[in-house]
Amino acid sequence: MTAGCVSVPPGSVRGMARFKELSIDTDRDVATTARFWAEAVGARALVTDPRFPDDLDIVGDEEYQGIAICRVPEPKGAKHRVHLDVYVASVDDLLAEGATMVLPAEESGFAWSVMQDPDGGEFCAFVKDPLPDYRLHGIVVDCADPEAQARWWAEAFGATVDDHDGRGFWTAVGATPDPVLTMDFVPVPEPKTVKNRVHWDVYGTVEEFLDRGATRLWDTPGWVTLADPEGNEFCVFST
Repeated sequence: MTAGCVSVPPGSVRGMARFKELSIDTDRDVATTARFWAEAVGARALVTDPRFPDDLDIVGDEEYQGIAICRVPEPKGAKHRVHLDVYVASVDDLLAEGATMVLPAEESGFAWSVMQDPDGGEFCAFVKDPLPDYRLHGIVVDCADPEAQARWWAEAFGATVDDHDGRGFWTAVGATPDPVLTMDFVPVPEPKTVKNRVHWDVYGTVEEFLDRGATRLWDTPGWVTLADPEGNEFCVFST
């Protein structure tokens, strides 16, 4: 176990769920959103349901690299409480695809630039050389209690928790099938007020999540939407 990693407590529920894919809401043009994120993560924007030829989803070489693009009626109403981190050869590449710069790394002094996608959704871009084929490397969740959230999801996925030597944020290591793609839980002062426009889907059993403190939100043919202890929506598909 590497320094800073904390084992999931003995006797806790382990590995009851498996990461499936991501989902991004848009109230704008689905194709524009899909093409932007396909380019950003290094995947393909395709029609996955012939009944809806104008709707595109993002498909990678592996299922976990998929991103479902969901049309919703409501516009973006708050800073994304779940955002994505991507690698890029140059932030200019993302600007050319329709992104907007919010805070360049050169001004903040951080290793990333804060940007917005064509829908106004925040994400972070890290310049990397050489650039990997698949460029999504972080799912970042704003939290009131990042340690509790990291442990809750680590237990669900059978992952470990890294406390980064007490620096205030927590990572569920091994939450996804990709050794690079992590789930990071960071503290923020503001409460969650609106539905997240980025969420993840899992394979698992609804009852097990409910027993561990999840809340049932609504049922849809094929999946059930739940919320974790801090209200973050996620969809459960049968294994």
